[in-house]
Formats: sequence, C-alpha cells, structure tokens
Amino acid sequence: MRTLIPLLLAALLTGCTTSSAEPSATTPAATASDLPAAAPARIGLSYIPNVQFAPFYLAEADGLFDPATGTAATLRHHGAQEGLFTAIAAGQEDFVLAGGDEMLQARETGLDLVSVATYYQQYPVVVIAKEDGPIAELADLKGKRVGVPGRYGSSWFGLLVALHTAGLTLDDIEVVEIGYTQQAALTTDKVDAVIGFSNNDLVQFQLAGVPVRSLLIAGGTPPLVGASLITTRAYLDGHPDVVRGVAQAMVAGINEVASDPTGDRALEATAAQVPGLTGETLEAARLTLKATVLVMTDDQLHTDGTVDRATWQAMGEFMLGAGLLTQTPDIDAAIAPEVLAR
Repeated sequence: MRTLIPLLLAALLTGCTTSSAEPSATTPAATASDLPAAAPARIGLSYIPNVQFAPFYLAEADGLFDPATGTAATLRHHGAQEGLFTAIAAGQEDFVLAGGDEMLQARETGLDLVSVATYYQQYPVVVIAKEDGPIAELADLKGKRVGVPGRYGSSWFGLLVALHTAGLTLDDIEVVEIGYTQQAALTTDKVDAVIGFSNNDLVQFQLAGVPVRSLLIAGGTPPLVGASLITTRAYLDGHPDVVRGVAQAMVAGINEVASDPTGDRALEATAAQVPGLTGETLEAARLTLKATVLVMTDDQLHTDGTVDRATWQAMGEFMLGAGLLTQTPDIDAAIAPEVLAR
C-alpha cells in the first residue's frame, strides 16, 4: 500500500506510476549488534520524491540532520516494487515513514517495529462522491458500489471505519477494486463513491474541475493512525539520542512548512528533489502541500509529533475486531511516546 504517495499525484509530479504491490515484511529485523554506531541514520521515504515529504527535504536543507549533534541522516526513496518494510527489515534502513495501522500488521509477521513520532496528525482517508449524486452521508453508502485500490492498506482500513461509523457492513455495499484510478472510476460511473486521500485524490478532483463532496470516515477521531516515523526496537535501544534527534528534526520540518502560508520554501526544497517541478506541476504541488499541512498539524497548524497511546490502543482494538489482526497487539511494545514526551 502506498499510504503517503497514492498513484495519481505521483504520476502528475514525476511522470511515474507506482505499483499496488503489498508490502513484504517477513525478513527478521537487524539486531542492535548489527547496527553501525557512527553511520548516518537512513530514513526510508515510501516512494518517489514528492511534495508530501517536504518537511524532510526542508529539514535536510536547513541542516537539522546535523552530524555535530549526532543526528546525521540520509533520505532514501523506495522503489516502485519495494515492500513498505522490506528495507528496514533487512537492515538497509534505520527509519521508515509508514502508516501506524500497516505497522501493526507488520509486527504480526515478527518485525519488532516501533513508532517514535507522528507525521500525520489527522487520518487522511475520506469517502469521495459526486457533488450532485445520491451519497450525502455515510449511511447513503448502503447498496452502492464503492471503489478501493484493493482490500489492503489505509484505504481499505478507512472504508471499514466508515462502514462501522454508518452502522453498515461489507454485505451492505458492493466493493469494487479499482486500483489507483479513483478519478476515472467515479467520473465514468463505474462506482458511486471512492475511498481516497484528502491530500491527494481530492486535489486531483479539484484540478480536474470535477465537483465532489468528501465525507469523514468517523464522527470524531478515527481509530486509525496514519503516517508515522518508525524504527526498530533494536535501533531505538542502541541509538536513543539519534532517534530523538531525527524525530525532532522531522517535527521542526513540519512546523517550518506549516508556518509559511505561501509554501515557497517547502516547494523550493521539493524542487531540488523532483525534476521539472514548474508550471502546472508546481501549482499542483502547491495545492497538495496545502492539503498535506492540514493533515500533518492540528487546528493551530502546529504539531509536537508526540505519539498518543489512547489512539494506538483504539486502533489495535478496532483492527482486531475487524479481522485485520489475528491477535491483540502489544501497544506498549509498538510505540515509544517517551522519545518526544512533552
């Protein structure tokens, strides 16, 4: 699943497309003895360079990954066919930016992963329907065709939460697997609604001039955790100061991006990573950045990046009840809120 970089925007900004291959996470993670003490931390960004990673680009440009403080870091973008946790499981990365929900599933395969900071404060998945169509609230999904990339990842988890919120089940709708073709599927009436991302798919509809409405998947905070900064317990135990420094640099990058209403500095840093970010693609990136800031921050456009145990606990309970996990997750082993404790 590509939580952070859904297909359409990545194609718009770079001329590339991603695969919908499931993450593979079966290789045992590196132990503390395998980890070089002085090597720069390797941060895995889950797909090709994209404006949604702007806080990392800006943190790097501003020297926040500073060797003098012991937090030197390098950024690594994943390949199209690479599993979400493959590199960190093989000891080729020290951090990865990935959904907390996907991380809990990966832990069931034996990976001792731990979330040390929160990247997305708001869960970005929404239900999208035509503005003049029959779906005005979640209960209206009953009897309708709902498009999802596949029965995995954040879009699928978000659909299950939306149905739970509406008092519906999968038996009440027709699930249509459409890959990452949300705009085409909805505009051609292949489906009545799609599950997409507020900081990608909604932007795509806006750019295309297609009037749609978006529905939140829960009335309050969804029992899901989106993009998070994840490492292994071995790396955290072996390099606690590096982990704290990288997490603090990420948070500083988010707040720096959010503090600039024009987005110019973030776009400049992104342009150094994304070839040809000019003209229409630049404006598309600006809109995506604006939407992503709303996902990364609170209603004051700020974040402290802390990990909220209650939300993780609620997620574990929901995922277990929905059959997304096979056993009760050990939430205390999966999170390290002390890294960015207030």
